[in-house]
Amino acid sequence: MRTLLIAALLLFAALPAFAQSPVQPVRLGLCAACHGANGHAAMPGVPNLAGQRLDYLRAALKQYRDGRRDIPVMRAAIGPVNDAELDALARWYNEQPAQVRP
Repeated sequence: MRTLLIAALLLFAALPAFAQSPVQPVRLGLCAACHGANGHAAMPGVPNLAGQRLDYLRAALKQYRDGRRDIPVMRAAIGPVNDAELDALARWYNEQPAQVRP
């Protein structure tokens, strides 16, 4: 019984190593120019996207694309992105570790 418990604990501890790493979206390049590939923006005034809630990222990207958030640079960048690509971008940035501030 003890051996089974130890084996189960070891398997549980190893699960993160088996987790599938996120696939980099095809459309990441244009977003990464301002927000960084890992979601940590280097430009002043540009928000960090890493670790943001998935539902928030999806909604915000749709609002930029549809014009409900009227930011011309974002509308131009996200305008040609379809729903599947938009979802891939939201998932990518959601899965990136948030930046720890000193």
